[in-house]
Amino acid sequence: MSSAPTAPQYWLMKSEPDECSIDDALAAPRQTVPWTGVRNYQARNFMRDQMRVGDGVLFYHSSCPEPGIAGLARVASGVRPDPTQFDARSPYYDPKSPADAPRWLLLDVQALRKTRLLGLPELRGVPALADMRLLQRGNRLSITPVTAQEWEAIEGLLAWRG
Repeated sequence: MSSAPTAPQYWLMKSEPDECSIDDALAAPRQTVPWTGVRNYQARNFMRDQMRVGDGVLFYHSSCPEPGIAGLARVASGVRPDPTQFDARSPYYDPKSPADAPRWLLLDVQALRKTRLLGLPELRGVPALADMRLLQRGNRLSITPVTAQEWEAIEGLLAWRG
């Protein structure tokens, strides 16, 4: 008995460009980077419970002079323990995470292409994106779900002016 294939899901994943930019991801071997440093339980749970290989990713540059969607990517692996939680020299070190039951996970993301930057003011001007989690007041999650309609609206913006 086989289960029916699930429809792809879509995600927005934030990265600080001085740590890993879309250009860095495109220059990496096989254009794949491990998404390390997630230290929020809700974002970790999205990776662990919902994200699947092949899901679409909006690669978002955050904590920079011009934040915004900078590229398109896809989830390229399942989850595994994030080694930075065990490295005392890492800013993501977590001394309370036991090696036999790791608290933090990562997955690999494969960059597909760089896009023109879609900044917050432009995104806020699109009615189809009014409910997008990224645009909600107080949202600081590094990984958020994106609906199929939001994904299509963003693809439309990229095709229209891209």
